[in-house]
Amino acid sequence: MAATTHTVSNQVPPLTGYDVFAADRALTEAVRRHTSPGLLAEVRGDLGELGRSAGSAQVQEWGAQANGNPPVLRTHDRYGHRIDEVEFHPAWHRLLGHAVTAGLTDAWGRPGGHVRRAAGFLVWTQAEAGHGCPLSMTHAAVPALRTDPALAAEWEPLLTSTVYERGLRPAAQKAGVLLGMGMTEKQGGTDVRANTTRAEPLTAEGEYLLTGHKWFCSAPMSDGFLVLAQAPGGLTCFLLPRVLPDGTRNPFAIQRLKDKLGNRSNASAEVEFDGTWARRVGEEGRGVRTIIGMVAATRLDCVVGSAALMRQAVAQAVHHCAYRSVFGGVLIEKPLMRNVLADLALESEAATVLAMRLAAAYDDGSESERAFLRIAVPAAKYWVTKRCAPVVAEALECLGGNGYVEESGMPRLLREAPLNSIWEGSGNVQALDVLRALRREPMALNAFLQEVGRARGADHRLDGAIRDVLTELADLEGIEARARRLAERMALVLQGSLLVRWAPPEVADAFCASRLGGDRGAAFGTLPHSLDLASVVERARPVAP
Repeated sequence: MAATTHTVSNQVPPLTGYDVFAADRALTEAVRRHTSPGLLAEVRGDLGELGRSAGSAQVQEWGAQANGNPPVLRTHDRYGHRIDEVEFHPAWHRLLGHAVTAGLTDAWGRPGGHVRRAAGFLVWTQAEAGHGCPLSMTHAAVPALRTDPALAAEWEPLLTSTVYERGLRPAAQKAGVLLGMGMTEKQGGTDVRANTTRAEPLTAEGEYLLTGHKWFCSAPMSDGFLVLAQAPGGLTCFLLPRVLPDGTRNPFAIQRLKDKLGNRSNASAEVEFDGTWARRVGEEGRGVRTIIGMVAATRLDCVVGSAALMRQAVAQAVHHCAYRSVFGGVLIEKPLMRNVLADLALESEAATVLAMRLAAAYDDGSESERAFLRIAVPAAKYWVTKRCAPVVAEALECLGGNGYVEESGMPRLLREAPLNSIWEGSGNVQALDVLRALRREPMALNAFLQEVGRARGADHRLDGAIRDVLTELADLEGIEARARRLAERMALVLQGSLLVRWAPPEVADAFCASRLGGDRGAAFGTLPHSLDLASVVERARPVAP
């Protein structure tokens, strides 16, 4: 073929060699806003280093390799001994090791820990989202273990360690460990009180033998797991190590790995327990209450993870349109494409600002902030995770046919996008949890109203939306059937309040006009043309200011 017929032109350079953190204005501003001045330089330095790594060609290649080489289950060794191990591509270990070293399992014991960890999680998982699961589980196990001071003293230093040690050995012989979780069973799913796994007490205090199964076990290569089982006193939480203190393997049969839509670099398994040793966490019969702290923390990670996916998708779309020429000019300058990009950018920034506000509430730890989290986390988890898939799909379309090709990385983002809406309770569960908080904890609603009320009077569309939520709350007839509608409105009002207070005027104006004022169509790219859309798009462009 003649060289002249294969001239490459008008192709977009890869989005690589950039600082993922510094190029995200919404995130950098949130970190500055929620970090004490004395810590800010240190936090920015750590996140900048993480951001430059995440944006490097090498780490992006690790992400592609980990996704393209899914884990493999090895049930037996060559001699027929049961080993139940999961093998991962070296790129997976590189990603996970870098994340642990960067402190992405350590939030609970250092000043500003949740904000800096959430920001790091948002940055780093843009390279590959799959390894975020063990990071999230390990981080989130801490509040559950703290219900037992002895267990917390033994395990928390290992969970929050910045040392990644692969391989199965007794936890006491390792400098750092990972933890997974097993709650759901095939007959119950979300209804964990229908669990049938049995826990039989031993003579030693707090020790049990478990017999049963888990339909979904997250991160089965981990050093230990928090699981639920039926003890004599009812449903109870247990810590189940993979390797016993004497070095022998705890019975933990991995029956198969799930063949998932996305999240393919990560292993999710069906496991069986048969006389499997475990230690009780919390009191018998209070398993759900014990493990709920872990669930709440992982739900926040679902919000952060969805914000990360949206940010990466929008960054790719804006980057593509800034370089791709069509009809005599670059795409980013075409009014209709600018409208689409601005609409996507609004969704991404609103998700980021909300995620970081929730992380800051964890750092604050006051009674009012804890009450705020009890209602804001399920509302945010419901709405932000549901917005992820349509945002990624529209961003993919901005790349045209190139976006539909695996090499672009966009299909991997699209397959990943629905996960966080399902993980740790799907949409109905979150909406019902919002109702549960409203009914059982009056302080939660008060805290929510105080938060959104901080922006009252700044935008008439926001004020109207707040009044609509109050009207919705005043009518309790058929409230369960309206739970999704209520959760959506509460999340939008909360995002609007945060943007009005903290985002540039053009971003807040566009969000309130479209999301609260109703001045848009059902698809992306239908914002009012009179808005300052060029500034919204430029703000989302992945170029460090």
